[in-house]
Amino acid sequence: MTTPQSKVFTNSRLYDQDFYLWIETTAKQLKEGRFSDVDLENLIEEIESMGRSEKRALESNLVVLLMQLLKYKYQPEKRSNSWKGTIREHRRRLTRTFKDSPSLKPYFQEVFTDCYQDARKQASDETGLSVDAFPVDSPFTTDECLNEDFLPD
Repeated sequence: MTTPQSKVFTNSRLYDQDFYLWIETTAKQLKEGRFSDVDLENLIEEIESMGRSEKRALESNLVVLLMQLLKYKYQPEKRSNSWKGTIREHRRRLTRTFKDSPSLKPYFQEVFTDCYQDARKQASDETGLSVDAFPVDSPFTTDECLNEDFLPD
C-alpha cells in the first residue's frame, strides 16, 4: 500500500530524474485535486524560481535597452538600423512583461538606476569609449525608455 509520504517521496525522486514528467504529474495532481500527492517542496521552489527568472529577464532587457540608447546618443556617427531594431525589440519585451505582469512595473523603477550603471559599463566595453564618457545618472527617463517613438539626439 502506498502512503501519502511515499507518494511525495516518489514525486520528489521524479523531480530529480525526469523534470518534464514531474511537471506533467504535478499539473495532473493539481487538476484532479489530489493535493496530498503533490511534491510541495519542489513545487514551491519552482514557483519562486519563476519569479526570480521574470525579474532577471526584466533586468537583462533593461540593461540592453539602456546600453543601446547610450550607444545611439554618444556615437551618432555609428547609428544603424540594427541599433534601432535592438532598441525596439527590447522595448517590446519590456512592454509585454508589464502587460503580462503589471506588478513588475515597480520593480522596473526600483532597479532602473542599477541597470543603468551596468549599461554604462557595457556601453563602454562595446564602444571603446571610457565609462566616464557616459553620465553617472541616466540621461533617459523611465518613460523615455519605454516610449516607442523616443530616440536620443
